[in-house]
Amino acid sequence: MRFSRFGVFILLLLTVVIGSNCGYYNRVMARKNLVDGSKAYKDRKFKDAEQLFRDAVARDPNGQNTEGQVAQLFLARTLHSEYIGDRQRKDLAEAAIKEYQKVLAQNPQDQSSYKAIASLYENLQMTDEWLDWVTKRSQNTGLPPEQRAEALTSLAAKKNSCANDITDTEQTKKKVTKDGKPAYQYVKPANATDYDTLKKCVEDGTQLIDQAIALETDRVRSAPSLNPKTMSDADLKPNLDYLKIFESARSYKTSLLFQASFLAEMDGRTADHDNLKKQGDDAKAKFLELSDIVKKLQAEIDDRAAAAEAEKSANSNSNANAAK
Repeated sequence: MRFSRFGVFILLLLTVVIGSNCGYYNRVMARKNLVDGSKAYKDRKFKDAEQLFRDAVARDPNGQNTEGQVAQLFLARTLHSEYIGDRQRKDLAEAAIKEYQKVLAQNPQDQSSYKAIASLYENLQMTDEWLDWVTKRSQNTGLPPEQRAEALTSLAAKKNSCANDITDTEQTKKKVTKDGKPAYQYVKPANATDYDTLKKCVEDGTQLIDQAIALETDRVRSAPSLNPKTMSDADLKPNLDYLKIFESARSYKTSLLFQASFLAEMDGRTADHDNLKKQGDDAKAKFLELSDIVKKLQAEIDDRAAAAEAEKSANSNSNANAAK
């Protein structure tokens, strides 16, 4: 005998009602809200989805059950999507931030919610709030090292951009000929404030990225020994995501060392410039080594996805031919 989806739901509901357990009833109704809300979201009926997820959250406002926790996350994402559809609705962005914060209160290690809040702060140009948010994340020793490293790298990236905005200009980056070849010579900016800003950004950025690099684990250092071809599907993506965090950290470590070498050249500190330039080249080599592993992992994931799609297409054609 076959039951319709609605029939199964009614059967579950009657079982719950007969059991006279309000908690179970709320969980069943929350599940229905989640199913209906997910369909509405997929159909881009965001207002309907928002209301359905709000109803599910209301049945478990403290997130004591899985249904309530999932509903909280889905509500945040729906509000976020509504804001993306209408960037003038800053109230939606602010509401999404509040809902994401509730998700993080239940699960502090939810990196996607943390990133979503950081992104929304940037979109809203709430610079101070972004800085406070990411800084607190970087200092939270209760989090896994890779999550702290990612936050520290985000902070260092801002400092690197600050430095690059000053060094990568015609006023400071002069075209010269060195040993018969085109080259660049870095000179102090005419504005003393710009020089002070550059120096501060390089110092702060270096301190931040060094903290991120210090969080590297044996898992990162042993990455060159990985063989993507022999790894399981379940291991590929987690390793890729993990290593990409430290790939980024190594990239900014390299860039900030070069920024420091430019600053040394501006100051006429030739020995420091040469030493920092060598450190930058060494850091670049380490970055490229890890980047190569990341590319191989991504290539293997893409190859397996393409092979699976080809097999699916072949089976579909085979079934179609058999049906003729």
